[in-house]
Formats: sequence, structure tokens, C-alpha cells
Amino acid sequence: MQSPQVTGHRSGVLLVLAAVVLWSGGGLGMKSPAIVAIPLEERGPVLACFRVLFAAFCLLPFVRWRRMRWSWGLAPLLLSFAAMNVTYVSAVTRTTAAAAIFLQCTSTFWVFAFSTLILRERSDRAGIAGLVLALLGISLIVAESWRGEYFLGNLLGLASGVAYAGVVLSLRGLRSEDAAGLVFLAHACSGLLFLPGAAGMASSLMPIQWGWIAALGCLQMALPYFLFARGIRQVTAQDAVLIGLLEPLLNPLLVWLFWGEVVDRATILGGCLILAGLLVRVVYREPAPSQVADAA
Repeated sequence: MQSPQVTGHRSGVLLVLAAVVLWSGGGLGMKSPAIVAIPLEERGPVLACFRVLFAAFCLLPFVRWRRMRWSWGLAPLLLSFAAMNVTYVSAVTRTTAAAAIFLQCTSTFWVFAFSTLILRERSDRAGIAGLVLALLGISLIVAESWRGEYFLGNLLGLASGVAYAGVVLSLRGLRSEDAAGLVFLAHACSGLLFLPGAAGMASSLMPIQWGWIAALGCLQMALPYFLFARGIRQVTAQDAVLIGLLEPLLNPLLVWLFWGEVVDRATILGGCLILAGLLVRVVYREPAPSQVADAA
């Protein structure tokens, strides 16, 4: 019979995996013709503001207000989330969907480094081997996609990776808090931060554009972040970020299938390396000491 810890870990993996699949629809929405029709200078701020406000609205009924409490530990989460939100959205609008999402995956390096230093999580050999393969894949894609016209977008993608690592580590550190409350606060504070600048830009949006933004907020932000915050209670930050490496495989694939944005050979090869790294981490993962004791 499997121990409750093993069962809980499996449930956590499934929750994080479901969140990653939903996150993968971000490029599909942001590269849609309706969203691309928004002027480039306005597209990033409008998306960064209103998709998270829609997400916060969807999460509102699930917040357990009696369990909400302020602590200084919330500050890194709110700041990291706001930075990740605006840098990633701006990166997608200024470079390819594949380049933006793979550059954000440089968060893997920061999570592995700081989860060991801050959260005292152990890095096993399978994790290190998987990380090396993943970083090789990311490096290959970055080297191939680096173009003058995409320079700013690529820089923003790298910045979003650092910020995303902060989000993962913050959620892991706050895992005893109410998941819906954490995710609601992160989305609401981020949207309100950008509202003064984005409000005027949104006055000319058409209903179909509002529909896409609402869908991005509810289905691609609110639901997956809620699932992720629940799942990361039962898995390590390192496992969570490696499962998240499936997103850069699915994201550009969906954009190519629906909108025809071409994925080059380097991206395909790099994606295969990333998938190989994930498989190494999952198949050869060393069990935690408590799991070994349970098996005995």
C-alpha cells in the first residue's frame, strides 16, 4: 500500500501538470489576430493589466477571507508576480511565442539555485542531469532566435524568467497559506498597479478583444495558478519547475497549429532536449528519505 506522502506527491504532480497545460494557451491567445490588432505600444500594458484583473474577478468567490492575513512574506510574491506579468506579456508581443516562453524557462536555473539556499531543498543527481539537458535545449533556442529586431523582447523574456522563479519560490514558501487567497492577491495587486496607465489605452478595444483578454484571465491565469498553488504544497519547487518545462513545448505548438507561427529546427531540437531532461528527472528521481523508510 502506498503511503499518504506518495499519494499526496502524485496528486500534487497532477495539479501542477494541469496548470501547465492551461498556461500553454497563453501564446495562443496573445498571438490571436484580435489581440495582434492592438497597437504594439499598447498591447503589453493592456494585457498585463486587464487579463490579471479578469483572473482576480474569477478567483474572488473562492477566497476564504477569514484565513487571509498579511505577512511580510507576501511582499516578494506580489512584487515577483507583477514583474513576471508585465515582462512576459511584453516579451510575447515583441518576439516569437517560442522564444518568449523558452527564455522564461531560464527560471529553472534560479529555482534550483535558490530553492537549495533558501528553502533547503536537496538537489539529487537526476535533478542536476535533467537541468543540464534542459539548459542545453534552452541555450540552443536562444542562440538561434537571437535577432536584432527581437533584442528587447528577448531581454524581457530573460527578465520574466527571473521573476517567475521568485513566484515559484514564494508560493512554495507560503504553502501553508490559503491558495486561492494568495493567487487572488497576486493578480489583483498586479492589475491595479498597471491600471492607471492602461485604462486610457483600453478605451478603443472591441468586444472580441475583450473576450480574448477575459479568456486569458480566467482560463489561462486564474484557474491554472489556483491549481499550481495547491499542487506545490505537495511537490518541491524543483519538481514543479521541471514539470513546467512542458509549457514551452505546448505553447509554440498551439500557436503554430492555430496561427501558423513557424517553429524552426533549433526550437524543435531544443524542445526535445528539454523533454529529455524532464524525463530524466521523473524516471530517475531519487526518493525522499521518508519515502524510502515507508517502502522498507
